[in-house]
Amino acid sequence: MNVPATRKDLMIVNMGPHHPSMHGVLRLIVTLDGEDVIDCEPILGYLHRGMEKIAENRTIIQYLPYVTRWDYLATMFTEAITVNGPELLGNIQVPKRAGYIRIIMLELSRIASHLLWLGPFMADIGAQTPFFYIFRERELVYDLFEAATGMRMMHNFFRIGGVASDLPHGWIDKCLDFCDYFLTGVTEYQKLITRNPIFLERVEGVGIVGTEEAKNWGLSGPMLRASGVQWDLRKVDHYECYDEFDWEIQWQKEGDSLARYLVRIGEMMESIKIIQQALEGIPGGPYENLEIRRFDRERDSEWNDFEYRFISKKTSPTFELPKQELYVRVEAPKGELGIFLIGDQSGFPWRWKIRPPGFINLQILPELVKRMKLADIMTILGSIDIIMGEVDR
Repeated sequence: MNVPATRKDLMIVNMGPHHPSMHGVLRLIVTLDGEDVIDCEPILGYLHRGMEKIAENRTIIQYLPYVTRWDYLATMFTEAITVNGPELLGNIQVPKRAGYIRIIMLELSRIASHLLWLGPFMADIGAQTPFFYIFRERELVYDLFEAATGMRMMHNFFRIGGVASDLPHGWIDKCLDFCDYFLTGVTEYQKLITRNPIFLERVEGVGIVGTEEAKNWGLSGPMLRASGVQWDLRKVDHYECYDEFDWEIQWQKEGDSLARYLVRIGEMMESIKIIQQALEGIPGGPYENLEIRRFDRERDSEWNDFEYRFISKKTSPTFELPKQELYVRVEAPKGELGIFLIGDQSGFPWRWKIRPPGFINLQILPELVKRMKLADIMTILGSIDIIMGEVDR
């Protein structure tokens, strides 16, 4: 750490890993001159669980329940990326209905993630009320998830070639009701927060990232779009069937914490637009690609052997991942979530490298907090939106 040699009265402070505003077990070693931040060094690794190594010793189906533990607030995205890789490697087609169900789930997950960014971010900078408000809407999203997948947070819903089950009867109407209700909720947030003078004082002009700087640091998601770059992988990569819907990329030019807040609020509104269009146009047909069942290289079981006696339900098909490599990515709420995958003609991936958006976006934190006040660390860190589960993996 670069501590200036001339100053004698510098103070080195540990923020975290148990600080309530750290959003997980992040530790910052901050060098202070009074209230001014001279230097800041993030220390990671308190939540490292070897997720990439576990992936190399599991089939994709076995690994699916694990992936929701990376970014545990946007769980659908981690599942989506886990099945998208093998689908591209094996050239597996996803039925139209399954694609629509996936998009609805992904956008609901984006809303839930942004809501749980907004509440703690506002609490960090001193506004307690929104923290309680956001749980109303988020609870409704989780009720929808529970009805469709059986689980509220860790869904295990995506499958290679589709989804695990169809939407239950009446779910679509419930979801449409939620969309109408949520739009009034977002308007309430905007009235409460956006023009609030104390809020603006804390966020305007704090943590500015220029356009070129954002590109050079490899930022993605709202961090990049708040700096004037109109880059959204849903438009760029044309994955799933996002091209069939009418929606806009949300972006701002200022690059400060306020711009990042506005981008995320705008994204929640756009997500509602996408969900409404998907619910109204959802086609019939199968919710999974039944063709992929033939990938199961199971030998003909004898009537009395182990499988029949002890395994009551048939195991899911295992895929032989072809011998090639692939990088696949989706636009998660925090930015570009990617996976570099190498197949090796076996059921297990030979290499499974995760590119978490939070980890890459966190790199710029020491640059942003230098020469700022101590209280601005909370604002800047909150506006980056990190989850330690995916930063440490």
